[in-house]
Amino acid sequence: MSVEPTPPGPADDRRRPYQSLPPAVRTAAAWSTAVILFITVAALVVYAFVALRAATIPMIVALLGTALLQPVMPWLVRRGLGRGLAAGLTCAVLVAAVCTVLALLTNSLVHSAGQIGDSLEQAGHQLAAWLGPAGTRLQRAVTDSAGSGGAAGGSLVNSLAGGVLSGLGVAVQLVTGGVLALALVFFFLRDGHRTADLVRSVVPAERAELVVACGQQAFAAMAGFMRGTTLIALIDAVFITVGLLVLGVPGAAGLGALVFLGAFVPFIGAFLSGTVAVLVALADGGLSIALWALGVVLAVQMVEGNVLQPLIQSRTVELHPATIMFAVVAGAGIAGIIGALLAVPICAAALGVVGVLRGGGTPRRLGSRRD
Repeated sequence: MSVEPTPPGPADDRRRPYQSLPPAVRTAAAWSTAVILFITVAALVVYAFVALRAATIPMIVALLGTALLQPVMPWLVRRGLGRGLAAGLTCAVLVAAVCTVLALLTNSLVHSAGQIGDSLEQAGHQLAAWLGPAGTRLQRAVTDSAGSGGAAGGSLVNSLAGGVLSGLGVAVQLVTGGVLALALVFFFLRDGHRTADLVRSVVPAERAELVVACGQQAFAAMAGFMRGTTLIALIDAVFITVGLLVLGVPGAAGLGALVFLGAFVPFIGAFLSGTVAVLVALADGGLSIALWALGVVLAVQMVEGNVLQPLIQSRTVELHPATIMFAVVAGAGIAGIIGALLAVPICAAALGVVGVLRGGGTPRRLGSRRD
């Protein structure tokens, strides 16, 4: 008579501990570990970026400037200039253009600051009279942003400039960062065509082309952002300035400058600059002019969203609005206004790399050109 073997009890289970778990639990644990590791690595990268921002921010600014100016290099080289001379000439033109734009924007803002500040304070009083307690809170917020009015009407811009440029240490950091970014732009323009060959000499052959493709896709995303956003910001500023001039809104030039600067911070910048323009129109011309100013701002924004961006903005920067809003808020929380400005191009570059890794991009053998 045969005796059936007794199934092993808990004390006789010699399997490894994780093998005793159900398959679904083991899968969930593996994914949880991978997510925790990914978040940890991402947090370390962000921490390193913020801790080394004196070097990382100029490097990213230099990459954005290089992406904007890169098409100029082949044109100059084909006309007989060496790469070093072409890069130097391009950087000189860049410095002249940036200084001219900053001078125009600063002049517009400074000369319009008094009018804008006084108008914002008047708009705050009108909101308080119309909306009661809620309007009083709005009045306090508007008055704080506009200053005390009267002789201090220019504090709208003066407080911003004082906050950014206060202290010799901050000024030295800005100058140092600008010089470093300009030097990096020169070297990126002069030697950028060798980057792919450098990657192939360092990375194993089976991975080199994939790394090159990821870098090219990230660079293309930043180039598309810089070219498209700059042109769209200029068009928005021109049309809104013309509309405000036609309506007779005071400080139209300064408001146009705010629109241009705000366009580089998607959604938030356009909302804030448009709100300031409408409040100034409300204080100076009453409700009817404010409604007309609101119509101008909304019309320009609709044309931008439905016509300009599909026609101008590179397809490599087509991000979902929710992704853009999340990137801007996260960037502002990490690094303030600089983080908000750089968040979208960094996010676009990262998504471009992800697309290549998932097979959305085709690794190509580039970098052998010398023009």
